[in-house]
Amino acid sequence: MPASKTKPAVPEPTATGPSNFLSVTDERTGTSYRIPIQDGSIRATDLHQMRAGSDYGLLSYDPSFANTASCRSAITFIDGDRGILRYRGYPIEELAASKSYLEVAYLLIHGNLPSKSQLSEWLHNITFHTMLHENVQKFMDGFHHDAHPMGMMVSTLAALSTFYPDAKNITDEHVRYQQAYRLIAKVPTVAAFAHRHSVGMPYIHPSNDLSYTENFLAMMYRPSWTTQYTPDPVLAKALDTLFVLHADHEQNCSSNAMRAVGSSHADPYSSAAAAAAALYGPLHGGANEQVVRMLQEVGSKERVPQLIRQVKEGKRLLMGFGHRIYKNYDPRARLIQQTAEEVFAVTGRNPLIDVALALENVALSDEYFIQRRLYPNVDFYSGIIYQAMGFPTDMFPVLFAIPRMAGWLAQWIEMIQDPEQKIARPRQVYIGPPERHLEISGAKAPVRKPSRTVVAKRRAPEPS
Repeated sequence: MPASKTKPAVPEPTATGPSNFLSVTDERTGTSYRIPIQDGSIRATDLHQMRAGSDYGLLSYDPSFANTASCRSAITFIDGDRGILRYRGYPIEELAASKSYLEVAYLLIHGNLPSKSQLSEWLHNITFHTMLHENVQKFMDGFHHDAHPMGMMVSTLAALSTFYPDAKNITDEHVRYQQAYRLIAKVPTVAAFAHRHSVGMPYIHPSNDLSYTENFLAMMYRPSWTTQYTPDPVLAKALDTLFVLHADHEQNCSSNAMRAVGSSHADPYSSAAAAAAALYGPLHGGANEQVVRMLQEVGSKERVPQLIRQVKEGKRLLMGFGHRIYKNYDPRARLIQQTAEEVFAVTGRNPLIDVALALENVALSDEYFIQRRLYPNVDFYSGIIYQAMGFPTDMFPVLFAIPRMAGWLAQWIEMIQDPEQKIARPRQVYIGPPERHLEISGAKAPVRKPSRTVVAKRRAPEPS
């Protein structure tokens, strides 16, 4: 429903309460507008009608999308003030306690938890699509020995699009879901191969008799095909829980990249490569690595007060605290803290956990951090667990990309099916110089008159 002009500046109450309209008066013209409110939001395009003279109309200026909804989504709900995270309506605490990562992946993509038969088919499809084409392995062999695993991940995901040309048929529902289980199946293999390549070890191919996380651990750590390796079930379960917690998180930077690139109708492999590239950034997927480095630098809990003092003085940042959305304790951080103790029972206690706990206790009792609502986030403890499990720090963003693939695909499929979504093309507020002209020999360059050539009318492509 488009916004309408009206004389009163205040919405008229109804029998059931206030109306679902926002009244705005443009004091430049004295005109009042009633803008419909739906699901707690107004449409930015409704501002376009507010014009003063011959200007274009109002734009909403929102750097970094601080308060702009780019889509309507039924996948993930976050209440940052209350510390709530739900996938398809289910609290993250319940899912992490009783469901496997692949069940949660099915939930995110299909909208409901799978029945017994649906889960059996889903597990079969993923288990038997974990292998990579031999030419993909040759492609990965081409990277330098010290290539970052995440850089290899980004490039290999993009390269996969050339092996599955049918993926370009994104309007076919069957094709879409086929690429979904291919990507979920293959991303742990790509991740493990990237690690093995970076440390100069031979690739270990997937094993169909292992679970999703057991298979990944085996591909990571099995010395060779001639040696036996049995992943510890406690570590496999802990990793599965971490994967559940990282599976989706609403319209974060990488999910937004997945949607933006996918909106041009690029295939899902290319879109996933873009999402992984966004995750590669230290402000997104590399944050837990920064936490580990900070804790290593502190070294002991006795030096925590010194760190706190430096943070208050503005001399350094406190990594792993605070979140763009959460203004309360990140619910994922609580669950990860519990998982840490289970992991340490197998690997031995990571000494960094004592530094982390001391830091958390000081920060949560200090008025400086309380007033700023700085609480531990998901990155604060995850890196400590990954380190205890033997993962090198440059694998941390790769470990993030594996489970987030399910969320990226769910977002991509939802975007493709949404009739309101078009190619992503934000506007800008131009702040450059006004019209000006070149001077040729002291005179202004001639202004070209518009051509009067008549062309056949046809529908123009979507502007970029």
